[in-house]
Amino acid sequence: MDDQLQADSASNQATPYSWYVLGVLVVVYVLNFIDRQIISILALDIKHDLGLTDSDMGFLGGAAFAVFYALFGIPLGRLADNWSRVRLLSLGLSLWSAMTALSGFAQNQLQLTLARMGVGIGEATASPTAYSLISDYFPKRQRATALAIYSSGLYLGGGVSLLIGAKIGQTWNAAYPGGGPLGLVGWQAAFLAVGIPGLLVALWVASLREPIRGAMDGTPTRAEPNPFGQFLFDLSSIVPPFTLIGAARRGPAALAINLVVAAGLSAFAWWMIQLTGALAQWLAVGVGYYAVFSWACVLRQKDPATFRLIWGTPAFICTTLGYSMVSLAAYGLSFWSAPYAEQVLKLPKSELAFILGANGALSGFLGVIIGGRLADALRARHPSGRILMILFGVIAPALPIWIGYTTPDPTMFYVMNFLAGLFGAAALGAAAATTQDLVLPRMRGTATAAFFLGTTLVGLCFGPYMVGQISDLAGTMVDGRLVGDLRTGILALIGVAPIAVVLLIFAYRAVPGAEATLAERAGESA
Repeated sequence: MDDQLQADSASNQATPYSWYVLGVLVVVYVLNFIDRQIISILALDIKHDLGLTDSDMGFLGGAAFAVFYALFGIPLGRLADNWSRVRLLSLGLSLWSAMTALSGFAQNQLQLTLARMGVGIGEATASPTAYSLISDYFPKRQRATALAIYSSGLYLGGGVSLLIGAKIGQTWNAAYPGGGPLGLVGWQAAFLAVGIPGLLVALWVASLREPIRGAMDGTPTRAEPNPFGQFLFDLSSIVPPFTLIGAARRGPAALAINLVVAAGLSAFAWWMIQLTGALAQWLAVGVGYYAVFSWACVLRQKDPATFRLIWGTPAFICTTLGYSMVSLAAYGLSFWSAPYAEQVLKLPKSELAFILGANGALSGFLGVIIGGRLADALRARHPSGRILMILFGVIAPALPIWIGYTTPDPTMFYVMNFLAGLFGAAALGAAAATTQDLVLPRMRGTATAAFFLGTTLVGLCFGPYMVGQISDLAGTMVDGRLVGDLRTGILALIGVAPIAVVLLIFAYRAVPGAEATLAERAGESA
């Protein structure tokens, strides 16, 4: 590592290069969410061409991506703690961009599901590496602001995805009414068009410098001598049936507990499949939650300090789950707002894509930046101050959602959608910074992976699906086809707010004590 980089890190302040790196990471996160969210504006076209239901589309927009994103985030988060974060991010960006492009060749639900799984695996590298890099390029006093700026890419990418997806799809279909080269239609061409540029950006990412891990906090950390050995071990610990072998090695009691949990989750998944008919959704949920349990058991044995500061800290768990309710509503809205406007309000795709895209980008960007700054200001006044911003993100969107998705007036719909996005986005920087502050520097990649377990296995996994499933249940048959009730499905999102409030009130009371006892509970020097 060169002398200049060491000097920058040791100065305990953000440098111009720090802000440059942050800018590159924002571009990557924009691409991340373009590739993730473009399926929303294409949903009705995909649904029609592949003969799918709203719950099927909710699965493709949620669990098909979320389960693999969450599970691979675990070993990749650990790899981000032990290996070059710059290299890992570059490789991950290449993978998810290629899989997005391959989505354009899907001819049925299975093929599109497999491509979405691949996108999830690749994107699992993004936030663990970015959060860890930002924490080593910015001091604690600026961390929520920096993380909020990074997180703005979520909303910029989500908004741009609507504009790009609609424009490419309509232009392609107008030029090739019966299908273009290779028989591709508009929604397939859109996947190809947004996936390929990411391969070029991956080269840009590879040029970034790797900072000294932990130096910004005055605790430089040595590199792991065998990072890939640990990665392969972590990977095997979450993939059934190898999880049973790992449990058996820990003893008969560990194996028995693992089998009981596997049986319980299998029974629950079977029951939900019988109840809803959504085989893919509940199979993915069962496998995902079982794998996370198995990994947590391994982490408890192999790295008890990290386990205690993440899974053994109620403040961390309640903050993560409380914010996960925010993300559940946000993901549900972001996926279904465009199909709702097209199907229920009968708005033209070109108009709604432009307005909703700009709406989402602006409201999310403003919300996450303002929310991050306010969260840092509240944190300066009280150790739990940032939790108040998360509570705001839970409660404030409820009224705009209710008004926006009951009004027949398009202008009111757009305004309320903007406010709901603005208020919900304000919580992200606060939640991310709180979880980072509750662990030691060497654990930040793993903590980020654990944080995103909540936002994906709770928020993304269930937000789009819940809306789609309720829409199908409340729908009616028209000419032999099920027409869902998206209004009822979206309004049901408000029901998660009380759960989040209870969790966050507990977190508010627990965070100060948890943060003050980090080194003591970890058994390490802070």
